[in-house]
Amino acid sequence: MSAPRVLSGIRPTGAGFQLGNYLGAVKHWAAMQDENECFYFLADLHTVIDLPEPAQLRTRTREATAELLAMGVDPQRSTVFVQSHVREHAELGWILGCLTGFGEASRMTQFKDKGAGSVGLFTYPVLQAADILMYQADAVPIGEDQRQHLELTRDLAQRFNSRYGDTFRLPGQYVAKAGERIKDLQDPTKKMSKSIGGNGTLWVLDEPKVLTKKIKSAVTDLGREVAYDVEGKPGISNLLTILSVATGKAVPELEAAYAGKGYGDFKGDVAEAVVELFAPVRERFTALVADPGYLDEVLLAGAARAREVAVDTMDKVRDRVGLLR
Repeated sequence: MSAPRVLSGIRPTGAGFQLGNYLGAVKHWAAMQDENECFYFLADLHTVIDLPEPAQLRTRTREATAELLAMGVDPQRSTVFVQSHVREHAELGWILGCLTGFGEASRMTQFKDKGAGSVGLFTYPVLQAADILMYQADAVPIGEDQRQHLELTRDLAQRFNSRYGDTFRLPGQYVAKAGERIKDLQDPTKKMSKSIGGNGTLWVLDEPKVLTKKIKSAVTDLGREVAYDVEGKPGISNLLTILSVATGKAVPELEAAYAGKGYGDFKGDVAEAVVELFAPVRERFTALVADPGYLDEVLLAGAARAREVAVDTMDKVRDRVGLLR
């Protein structure tokens, strides 16, 4: 039997990947390669919705590729490619858009939250559905905030299959070990986010001095007790979580180790652990990004493999909707 096929994409935006991205997504991507056929792509078409500067988008796409490889994605075991290099994505997005109701598109959370915007924002989830269905993925690793998008994808697949015949596999949610919920250092009531950024976000590529400064200036709580999940201590709880994932030590063990100690020593140790966690990734990234020719070779080979699957899917789609060969 062939290995299950898993697909996931990430937008090449901002200053790169932050700690939450690493723990919640890319770390799992690396682990998935052991038992699955993996397709990972840089979602540059989705990024155009923000109208980035063209030179910046090109640079960030290469840098994001280097970050993925530095964090453990292996192009020898996974298909790594850029979304726009496979033109079939946009074509399938249009066809699926013709099967999508105005009402169901307008109910998507992302569109509702951001209010009035471009048509691209409105049709964004349909292109996401095309990304997934194109590769006949068995499963998609998603967070709770993406569950609605996966449900739309399944609905569109069933609608197409019902009208035109069995064409698309219905993808499920990839169930991985639950990732830790990393919060913003300046507002621990919110998750750490690429979109929020600022001093509350720990970027994988931050210099050690910058990481240390951000962690030492993180919002803490009244008192001196280093305790987890105690009322009024969301900041310390977040830092304990970060130290736990960075060192591999359980939170109760860390609580015991810092009993009777102040926040100063504790924050210093958190900073040291995060710097050590990111050090090999930054070193590998520096070497990779200095060789853009190699990155382009990886993406060229990935696009060739991805197009084999995409062309096969689109040949069936075109035939079934009645487009002339």
